[in-house]
Amino acid sequence: LCCECGQAHPLLDNHLYNFQDEVDDELICHICLQPLLQPMDTPCGHTYCFKCLENFMQEYNFCPMDRKKLSFQQCHKSSLLVRNLLDKLVVLCPFRAECQQTMQRCELEAHLQNRCPGFKKYKSELQRKKNPISKGREDPPAKGETNTPKDPEVPSGGSSLVAESSGAAVVSLGTAEPGLVNPAFEETEEGENLPQRTSLVAETTTIEIHREDPEEELGMRIVGGKDTPLGNIVVQEVLRDSVIAADGRIAPGDHILEVNGVNISSVTHCQAVSFLRHPGPVLHLMVLQEKGFSSKTAQQDSSSTNREVIHVTLVKRDRSEPLGIKLIRKTDEAGIFILDLLEGGLAAKNGKLSRNDRVLSINGQDLRQGTPEAAAQIIQTTESRVNFVILRQPGVQLGEPVEDGSTSNSSSSSSSNGGSPVHHRRRPDQSHYRRKSSYQKKTVAIKKEPKESLGITIGGGRDNKNKLPIYVTSVQPIGCLFRDGRIKRGDVLLSINGIDLTHLNYYEAVSALKSNAASHSVTLKALEILTLNSPEPALDIREQGFSWSPLWITWLGLPSYLHCCQDIVLSKGNLESWGFSIVGGFEESKGNQPFFIKTIVPGTPAFRDRKLKCGDEIVAVNGVPAIGMSNSELIPMLKEQRNKVTLTVVSWPGSLV
Repeated sequence: LCCECGQAHPLLDNHLYNFQDEVDDELICHICLQPLLQPMDTPCGHTYCFKCLENFMQEYNFCPMDRKKLSFQQCHKSSLLVRNLLDKLVVLCPFRAECQQTMQRCELEAHLQNRCPGFKKYKSELQRKKNPISKGREDPPAKGETNTPKDPEVPSGGSSLVAESSGAAVVSLGTAEPGLVNPAFEETEEGENLPQRTSLVAETTTIEIHREDPEEELGMRIVGGKDTPLGNIVVQEVLRDSVIAADGRIAPGDHILEVNGVNISSVTHCQAVSFLRHPGPVLHLMVLQEKGFSSKTAQQDSSSTNREVIHVTLVKRDRSEPLGIKLIRKTDEAGIFILDLLEGGLAAKNGKLSRNDRVLSINGQDLRQGTPEAAAQIIQTTESRVNFVILRQPGVQLGEPVEDGSTSNSSSSSSSNGGSPVHHRRRPDQSHYRRKSSYQKKTVAIKKEPKESLGITIGGGRDNKNKLPIYVTSVQPIGCLFRDGRIKRGDVLLSINGIDLTHLNYYEAVSALKSNAASHSVTLKALEILTLNSPEPALDIREQGFSWSPLWITWLGLPSYLHCCQDIVLSKGNLESWGFSIVGGFEESKGNQPFFIKTIVPGTPAFRDRKLKCGDEIVAVNGVPAIGMSNSELIPMLKEQRNKVTLTVVSWPGSLV
């Protein structure tokens, strides 16, 4: 059965729905004779389903209705109004024996995935058929997996070293990641080293995306940006039947580093959205993709041509003090490379180590063929002085942000005129995300005619998969609120005539608004979300290409009483790590910051559970609030949970691009 519509149909065919009422003929596709899906308009004024028209045009060159000459490139998406009307058609749950719910067509997928007892029963039976002899709750290891990672070793002072493998060390992850899933070094309970310890493989890839319609949305949601603790731009979700889904190479958790040669690894969230929404037939994306754990060792050394050898000494105050270095291992080159430096850490303060430096030795021990695990062991057992010998090749890093926050256009394949990349590594003037009350309450009282409509459309609702508050998606020029001018698109509606809207689902909110709109006077209370120093991109010119919703960064400014938390329970074996990394937490220089999920590693418990997403905010661990904790306090708490942990999270939808 299709997991989006809950019915059986060929993979490439349209989804099937059981509609509650007879659908108006104007909303019917005259190829499949079903209500329109992804409607496309022809120049001659007819409308068909995207897939129906695409398949038809592969064989014919005329419109099915009037047989006028036609090419698929001449067609375009139907208006937002038509798409909204279609999405709001009421459908029946296909599992009628176990579930009698009705909902809007656009909400059926979320219903099936999160609430439908019939679909849950179907998935359970399907799983039993696939794994008739499986035991317990643990999934079988992935094919070819020889070693299961043990719980990560997280130093008490935070993240000091993280062992990873990468396709290219030129990638700047921007923000350091605590070592929850990618430990630098681990010992068994008996104290024996694990020389076969696997490393986390991450590779950079350049992907070329082609669009027949240059204005068509890519179909993915993104989170992050330099103005958030995540630092990088991370893919949160890939929408079904989208351009990105059809391409198949980008997945949730991928870090987007470049767009058409422009480095976006150090831009704000809004700037990244603008870059990714820019129209064009071809889009070149450079992404960092984590591939899971691997024990593969590199086979060959690399040439040191045109590189300089540098000696650096870091002095620890005590044996347990972390250096704040993230080490990786390339898949195509032997040795260890510096991927990132934790801002405020010992190495960053020293200022002599840089991203992409290759570590030749530490304290006299040769690491030219070494591993991050071996380096971590040396560092963690050193009492005070840590002596690095590193190899540096100028001009191979991604461009760093300049101090005014503008975007660097250099790519990883370009070369500079030399010079040390250390100079711009620190970012003291970069704006950092702080949880502040960035909203403004307003009360709007209006006198109106009883038959006059409010003239707004809304989105959200607590039945939404992200359990969003009710917000305004458009203010139409036909109602009293447009004439008044105080309610704007993006405002969160709190109440109407004293009726609380903050806990209602979508249908309840629509009903409350309609019933109160019949009055002579209407009083609306709302929140206007203010995005400080991050103006929203001018989206109106692209309105036809996007079903409007607030940007991800907008939701971060909501007051906590509007947050809708959910508990996610993860289970793992004794030798597994949880499979996610976090950023954020209390720092003296920045105060309290929320904890966010930054990465989820393929093949781990967090990945298999599929409820946790990049960009989710951790509110509590096993009921203990995370507010006010530092990284070095939360990480040991997570590490102590041996087989089961309950994460209380707030999940906001990423920005659609």
